[in-house]
Amino acid sequence: MNQPSPLRRALGGRTARSLTPAVLAAVLAAGAAACDSGGTSPGTARSTRTVSPEPHKSPSASPSPRTQTDFEASVSAELERSRQKATQQLAGVKGQGNAIKDVSVNGLPVATGEQFRSALVRVTNPTHKAAFYAVRVEFVDASGKVLDAVVLGFPDAPPGRTVSEHANSRKAAGVKTFPRIAQAERS
Repeated sequence: MNQPSPLRRALGGRTARSLTPAVLAAVLAAGAAACDSGGTSPGTARSTRTVSPEPHKSPSASPSPRTQTDFEASVSAELERSRQKATQQLAGVKGQGNAIKDVSVNGLPVATGEQFRSALVRVTNPTHKAAFYAVRVEFVDASGKVLDAVVLGFPDAPPGRTVSEHANSRKAAGVKTFPRIAQAERS
């Protein structure tokens, strides 16, 4: 059989149960008052941190963080502007242009079921200032027939450095093609 605790025996069963929450509250209150005494004992570190609410700010004019879709649209728009500028620049070029020696191209391996043919185009700017490069890449088949031509723009190619970009053709997809530089103009 369970023996009642000495406190219960001294106070009686019900009284002890009703006093327990009151005693607990008194102990917690005394402990809180002791902690808030304001004095510090030797060897005890004490720090005070005041937390106040931030002043209410009006909504800022700065835009909200960009989403992946916003970023992709921005990049796509910038590539399109660069391509259009390159197309306009190459429209007035006679022959291969003034920068054909600054540009190289490598075809990338053809994969089964590919949706486009890709080539890596590299531009090396040998001048002492940044320049815009307009490049036309042709995708030709084994007989030399041009299946597609892609225009790329390389804005602000740094001096003495090499930049690269992919030329992609959907028209040459699934066909063994060879990319070649048709025109390259530096401005």
